[in-house]
Amino acid sequence: MDRSGAAADALARLVLDVPDFPEPGIVFKDITPLLGDPAGFAAVVDALAAAGRDADGTVVVDKVVGMEARGFIFAAPVAIALGVGFVPVRKAGKLPRETYAVSYELEYGEATLELHRDGVAPGERVLLVDDVLATGGTVAATRDLVAACGGETVGVAVLMELSFLPGRETAGDIPITALAVI
Repeated sequence: MDRSGAAADALARLVLDVPDFPEPGIVFKDITPLLGDPAGFAAVVDALAAAGRDADGTVVVDKVVGMEARGFIFAAPVAIALGVGFVPVRKAGKLPRETYAVSYELEYGEATLELHRDGVAPGERVLLVDDVLATGGTVAATRDLVAACGGETVGVAVLMELSFLPGRETAGDIPITALAVI
């Protein structure tokens, strides 16, 4: 089975739907069984890391940026698989040094994300990694943070894309790799 096939199989088998969580009408995608399965987790990390390589397998990014909080779980091992650094994007007030901050709208309110000012060096190419692409607000805000540092977002890799929400439109022209489209 190829990389994408193994990842698709792992997602289908190991990501569970939890109805009415965290509120009625929401179907939450529980990734904890996937995380507990070493082969499935490895297949997903390998497939996400492919977004940081060209067609010949050469790494084309300098950093992997993961968004709080579930994005951290995938971005750190993707960075290791690519042999590059991992940079966290956190909620406001969680990073200890000087940061750039971007506020954005969520479907249920507003959020602010922060990135250390020296987290991405000018000219570095960055892959953004998260668990779900929904409205695209987190991706757009993170792209803006990378740009504030002088870096370039060259791609986004996510486990799942919720196709009924405007994530791709909000993210703009950044190439997006989604292992599953729902």
